[in-house]
Amino acid sequence: MRQKENLKWSPDVLFYPLFLVMSLWIVFWIEHRFRFNLNFLGIYPRTIPGLKGLLFGPFIHGSLKHLFNNSVPLLVLLASLFFFYRNLRWQVLIYGMLFTGLLTWVIGRPSLHIGASGVVYMLVSFIFFKGILSRHYQLTALALIVVFLYGGLWWYVFPIDPGISWEGHLSGFIVGLAISLVTRHEVLPQRKYEWELESFDESKDPFISHFDKDGNFIEASKPIVLTPEDTSMSEQVEVVYDYKEEKKQD
Repeated sequence: MRQKENLKWSPDVLFYPLFLVMSLWIVFWIEHRFRFNLNFLGIYPRTIPGLKGLLFGPFIHGSLKHLFNNSVPLLVLLASLFFFYRNLRWQVLIYGMLFTGLLTWVIGRPSLHIGASGVVYMLVSFIFFKGILSRHYQLTALALIVVFLYGGLWWYVFPIDPGISWEGHLSGFIVGLAISLVTRHEVLPQRKYEWELESFDESKDPFISHFDKDGNFIEASKPIVLTPEDTSMSEQVEVVYDYKEEKKQD
């Protein structure tokens, strides 16, 4: 089943991504303004209290650099998600965040895992693989841009820095790939422009080839306007063919 999308700009394409990114900054400001430490709301693997991090962990950041490094790609990726996948955007974002956190909770080290990095990796993985699987030129181009801009992120799905939650990155990558496979049949409809239309579409091509009264094949010299009472193109072809066969029999 294909998505019925309308790829036109609307305010929500930018409003929701900005709101979500700004919420990260508001939480960070509250922490430092009122001297709160909300790290305890992060994901702590394989403990029941640690499950609260599935909801709250992505909104908590340890430093201004950590927050900034997540904010820029998150804004770009969310805007891309909300523009190209309007029927899937909330499902991808909500389920992607929850399953990324759950997988981190399963495979992570016994430490607090905080930050939106896992969501960033989930979105990068989803947009990349979804663009390739869709075989849609716009989404394929978007996938290549994502790889070009954030290709260096792939190294951090491996344990190369003990201070980075590579488990969260790896979880986001796996979940994004899984969602792209599950939704592989949900693709944007291919658009046809005037110059791409084939001549068999009588509504777009008024020049119809036919046979003259002597049975000779000729091209139409002027446009033929079809009305609802006229026969379809396929019927006209059959009429022409029958006329030619009758001519042969004569």
